[in-house]
Amino acid sequence: MLMLRPSSILLSIFLKQWQPAQSKSQSLPNAGKWIGYIERVLALTFILIGSIEGVGFLLAAKSVFRFGDLNKANEIRISEYVLIGTLSSFTIAVLIGIVAKSLI
Repeated sequence: MLMLRPSSILLSIFLKQWQPAQSKSQSLPNAGKWIGYIERVLALTFILIGSIEGVGFLLAAKSVFRFGDLNKANEIRISEYVLIGTLSSFTIAVLIGIVAKSLI
């Protein structure tokens, strides 16, 4: 349960200082929230089953999908914001996974 709403609230508070101005984004409503939920649950699952390479695969896959959107020079702020969000999200998942695994 920590991987879903509580983590999202924590990430939202942490990322607020870097949030880029609203743009004419064509993203789906709440897509970022659900992507975060899914990536944290998958990362936690990979950690708990001892498949650290799965976490690396998730990071690589997300990078490949986002590269086309974020490689423009004028999108540096958005790229940095997405990178901070992604790494923060995975950090939460990894830390919770390590703690959970040590308790098992």
